[in-house]
Amino acid sequence: QLQASGGGLAQAGGSLRLSCQASGRIFMFEAMAWYRQAPGKQRELVASITTLGSTNYGHAAKGRFSISRDIGQNSVYLQMNNLKPEDTAVYYCNLSPPGTYWGQGTQVTVSS
Repeated sequence: QLQASGGGLAQAGGSLRLSCQASGRIFMFEAMAWYRQAPGKQRELVASITTLGSTNYGHAAKGRFSISRDIGQNSVYLQMNNLKPEDTAVYYCNLSPPGTYWGQGTQVTVSS
């Protein structure tokens, strides 16, 4: 299972740090990613990270978000800075490319 947490309400320009804890399976040999889905929109890639630490960011995340992982803790993180109202979405962690199980995600709401 992949349990995302850390979402909440933030003001524009603020920051949030999302965490994803994997359980029941070891993800240390797999690339991981954060995705998000805003109301009425398709799910999109936010950022991904390989087992060697190479990162890739979606257009909206570049320069503002940072993905990291702690293989020993079987966890992935997303540091989000300079948040914008358009970042409002449910954020999910998953494999990269994604597996079929998405979990509940964590809601991020950014007010203007």
